[in-house]
Amino acid sequence: QVQLVESGGGLVQPGGSLRLSCAASGSIFRINAMAWHRQAPGKQRELVALITVGGVTNYADSVKGRFTISRDGAENTVYLQMNSLKPEDTAVYYCNAGIQRNIAAGYSNYWGQGTQVTVSS
Repeated sequence: QVQLVESGGGLVQPGGSLRLSCAASGSIFRINAMAWHRQAPGKQRELVALITVGGVTNYADSVKGRFTISRDGAENTVYLQMNSLKPEDTAVYYCNAGIQRNIAAGYSNYWGQGTQVTVSS
């Protein structure tokens, strides 16, 4: 079994910061790209940020310059540092990763359970 567990969500005032973490555990041979997505009420889930195994990053236009994605390969963990938060950043944030469970297997897509981020005064 493979699990992705997010943490770090909560309530923050506009202009504030939060740091999300997502730890992958279980039967893991190799992790490919890792990403954060979010889904606001009544909206489709959208990609927020992605980081490849080589450290190349990609961001949604709406978060460029405010959010930073990083990963710790040794700990199988991905982070999302969110600064200058706005009310429109309010959403459930989901971690996502492409994981190979053993040397003979292909990569499968795994999701965390989500963590709520609310930006409000």
